[in-house]
Amino acid sequence: MNEEIAKALESDRVIDITTVGRKSGEPRRRELWFCNIDGSLYLSGIPGKRGWYANMLANPAFTFHLKESVEADLEATAIVVTDPDERRRVIPTIAERYGATAPVEEWVARSPLVRVELG
Repeated sequence: MNEEIAKALESDRVIDITTVGRKSGEPRRRELWFCNIDGSLYLSGIPGKRGWYANMLANPAFTFHLKESVEADLEATAIVVTDPDERRRVIPTIAERYGATAPVEEWVARSPLVRVELG
């Protein structure tokens, strides 16, 4: 990984992801925010169902598109985070960065959470 990409993964926030549609099998691209927490990359969102998350449950391979400080398309794998301790550790930081209005415990219980493995 080059230095520009490493810096973007530390400081950028907005990306696109391309998942495979769970029903259609077609590529689905959408914009998301990501969070780098202690060197691990996470995708999440406000509590509720998300199409991108359902697609990752069906097919964890996706493309992580950097587009702020540098442009790069990175192959990635979604690791769905179900461990309550990890969820309680990272979701408060994510909720704060997103400007959450729902209680953090609701985020912990109901938000999608994916750890991203690149490569």
